[in-house]
Amino acid sequence: MFDEYGFPRDPYVDDAAPTLATFVYCSRAAEGVDDAEVGRMVEWAQRRNVARDITGVLVFGSGVFFQWIEGPPAEVETLIVSLHSDPRHNDIVELDRCVEKRERLYPNWQMELVGADDIRTVLQDALEDAEDENSIAALKRILAHLASGPLDTLGRT
Repeated sequence: MFDEYGFPRDPYVDDAAPTLATFVYCSRAAEGVDDAEVGRMVEWAQRRNVARDITGVLVFGSGVFFQWIEGPPAEVETLIVSLHSDPRHNDIVELDRCVEKRERLYPNWQMELVGADDIRTVLQDALEDAEDENSIAALKRILAHLASGPLDTLGRT
């Protein structure tokens, strides 16, 4: 999208829409992180995200997190830093990160937890699109984790 003279404006951009940062990632739950711990994480995030004007969705299943976060750019960047230092997960793979003018996809979800029956397809698609070597390696580790046992027992202690 170019706003300079001589370049056409994007007809799909709503100038009244807020500028939002989006961060989408997946990661593997650390040993000992179970459904109860994830529930506590979501409750804490919901309370904190109201003040930060952050919304999104968290999918947890088979010991894997998939999260979509959106909000003011500075707040999302602060959250990204804290996610990278959180010991409750590892193998963080950034799937999308951008700042753009648009309406929120999850305007009323300060952080909603959605269950995943099988997240393999999403991760396999991400692996096929990945270009960064570290992301490719982490996605392969996460997929190997999923292949290591029955889906209903992974990530449970």
